[in-house]
Amino acid sequence: MQGKVEQVKEVIEENVWGTILDFLNLTIIPLRSGEKEINITVGQILLVIAAFVITSIALRLLRSFFTRKLQENDKIKFISVFKFIKYIVYLIVIIVTLSSAGIDITILLTASAALFVGLGLALQELFQDVIGGLFIIVDKSLLVGDVIEIEGRVGRVIDIKLRTTRVLTRDDKVMIIPNHKFISDVIYNYTQNHKTTREFVKVGVAYGSDTDKVKKILLECAREQTGIIKKPEPFVLFDDFADSALAFSLHFFVTDSFVDPKIKSQLRFNIDKKFRLNNVSIPFPQRDVHIIAQKNFEDPSATS
Repeated sequence: MQGKVEQVKEVIEENVWGTILDFLNLTIIPLRSGEKEINITVGQILLVIAAFVITSIALRLLRSFFTRKLQENDKIKFISVFKFIKYIVYLIVIIVTLSSAGIDITILLTASAALFVGLGLALQELFQDVIGGLFIIVDKSLLVGDVIEIEGRVGRVIDIKLRTTRVLTRDDKVMIIPNHKFISDVIYNYTQNHKTTREFVKVGVAYGSDTDKVKKILLECAREQTGIIKKPEPFVLFDDFADSALAFSLHFFVTDSFVDPKIKSQLRFNIDKKFRLNNVSIPFPQRDVHIIAQKNFEDPSATS
């Protein structure tokens, strides 16, 4: 009795598996390539669907792993990158499925290779921008609010996208910078380490001026100026004995480098005012011109 039950079970299992295999091998789309018959079966369609689902889940997990320490705004920027990767994987799955179905994909691969080479050359700079954007977001080399200098222009970063970075310049214009510039060019980040930066104003005084008085006036102007912090303290350097003046520089610290031209302008106004009150003159370049008179000598060989 036991043996008969096991035989019945085996028959049922064989019939079930046979039915499943027959269903999976059922041809849905019959095709003909020349003299060769090609059948796209239910199993192949289900395989493609399963590959799509698994790929989507795997990429979602990878995105969560790589962006787990990023801010929400930065996470959103990675969506387009993973979508692009997902479409590439989908294309590979479709090609593999077509190949397993017996379809000759050699011509398709050749055309795709030529297309991708052309796209790669045309979009080379775009890929560099995207890679640069990924580096900026991941290693935090640039943050919104940073004050940077690029190609002689100073601006404050207002937005970092995957392909470009937007910077607001001091004259209230938006500068759009391709992200590959942050990889290939030298960029000054004034606020990378901290918000405090050291600035300076140069000034020249006439020879014979009281240098101690000049130093005292400059430091007094720095202490009175709004926007200059007290610690670290401002200091004065005697830079050089220049051609027409004694060269000094007043060094001070500010917490907002973006507006330092305004601070420097106000500081120069105050320095000029205090120099006038204390009879300290700011010279202008001078040159002494010596005119040597030429005497006319009579030529002795000349005859009258």
